[in-house]
Amino acid sequence: MNKKLINWIGLAGILSFISYTAAVVFSPMAFPGYKWMEQAVSDLSAESAPSRVLWERLSAFYGVGGMVCITCVAVFISENKISSKLFRLGVYLFAIMNLISNVGYKMFSLSDSGKEIESFQEVMHMVVTIAVVPLSIVSLVIIIIAGCKDKQIRGIGIWAAVALVMMFIGAIGTIAVPPEYFGIVERFSVFAAVGFNAVLGWYLFKGFERRKADE
Repeated sequence: MNKKLINWIGLAGILSFISYTAAVVFSPMAFPGYKWMEQAVSDLSAESAPSRVLWERLSAFYGVGGMVCITCVAVFISENKISSKLFRLGVYLFAIMNLISNVGYKMFSLSDSGKEIESFQEVMHMVVTIAVVPLSIVSLVIIIIAGCKDKQIRGIGIWAAVALVMMFIGAIGTIAVPPEYFGIVERFSVFAAVGFNAVLGWYLFKGFERRKADE
């Protein structure tokens, strides 16, 4: 298949994942005393965090690459009528979630790392999270259902199920596990959406087989 520019842009999702992973793995090096098994990833990018500069450099492609990727995925499946309307709805909601996440967390980043939520900015950070989590779950569930109905996108449905399980592990784990292991289970949640975005980017790169849904 001759790939068009929009297919190549799908690789931006994979590069976004690599950028985010690098930031999560290497930013603690610039944060003396940071305990990755105990602390949240967002502590690394807090305004007062000593690792903030390194985080911003390593994650420079994460936000823009992820948004470019998911936007192109949404455009491609819309124009080519990939799979069913249900599947396309799930992807659109996932794209909206990414937009809210990228804009919201930049506008309302944590002002201090590892402290209790008190200020307006910190409260809004949690509000963004409250909006992002349901959208993530709903979009993934819709994609899973669509995958069960259409073998063309069954692989994507399976990946969506993996991402959803990771989100639930993170959500339940942060409550169930001892505080000293909070950071471990929290990372399941934060990598779920970034990883699934990379998966959609790869499918965009492959062209979703360019098969149109039965109308």
